[in-house]
Amino acid sequence: MPALPEPLPDRLAPVVPIETPTGREAAARLLGEQLRYWREERRLTQGDVADAIRASVSKISRLERGQSPAKTRDVMDLGRFMRLSSQDMRLIERLLQQTQDCEWYQHFSDVTPSYLKRLISLEGSAETITSYEHQVVPGLLQTSDYARALVRTVKPWIDETELDRTVALRRRRQLILDRPIPRVTALIDQSVLLRPRGGAAVMREQLAHLLNAGDTRRVNIRIVEFDQGATASPPYAITHLAFGEGGPSEVVYVEHINGADYVTHAKALQEYKHALDQLRHAAADRVRSKELIGEAIQRYS
Repeated sequence: MPALPEPLPDRLAPVVPIETPTGREAAARLLGEQLRYWREERRLTQGDVADAIRASVSKISRLERGQSPAKTRDVMDLGRFMRLSSQDMRLIERLLQQTQDCEWYQHFSDVTPSYLKRLISLEGSAETITSYEHQVVPGLLQTSDYARALVRTVKPWIDETELDRTVALRRRRQLILDRPIPRVTALIDQSVLLRPRGGAAVMREQLAHLLNAGDTRRVNIRIVEFDQGATASPPYAITHLAFGEGGPSEVVYVEHINGADYVTHAKALQEYKHALDQLRHAAADRVRSKELIGEAIQRYS
């Protein structure tokens, strides 16, 4: 069996919900909040870190509030001065990228349908994401090889360049899992574990990735077993996103073969939320879900 993929980072700062959660300002506030958390964790003052990068205290204060443009050199120097781990330094690099390119998915417009662009934007500002999938591993938890096999199945005519860009888009979406928010609950039908997309090696890697992701505080993976889900599982996927203040409180995303519905009407929302509640009740707990994933990995050995 191949080595397990590196687990998602689990030790992140608590971040206050951002009032305007999209755009460069939101990304800058997220980075500043994280830098302040690391500084205070080490009992350093703003003056201590200002001296380290030859800056003023007011500049550090603006940086931590997301009110000053984050220069890559300054932020990386701060990380090295605070002796952050390699994992935390990688997180800094990702947050910096988001401050400089908040609407990153626009660069993938040639391989991104308009209805998916809206979902990606909403994912970036959600506080919680709850999804049910009955055919595939949720997009936020797919490995590159699994995503590649899936795209090949859906679009067998696609060329390698477009395939690479489509897979890159899917992987880029997953950077939100490096943030303190959103928290993700993935309800996955047991059949997904037993459907060998891409072959045995691809499935072993994908399922090992699910195990690693499920070990973090922010990702809760629950498997809906065949017998328990027989009366609770709808024949379609559902994604529910809940937000903080400053925007819509919640929305449900239901994707079709050539489009998607965004549900905001109160009555319809309640029906989809009820379906997810039933699935959550029917799903195995976290321990049993890990056992089921482990059993599936052995199946592909």
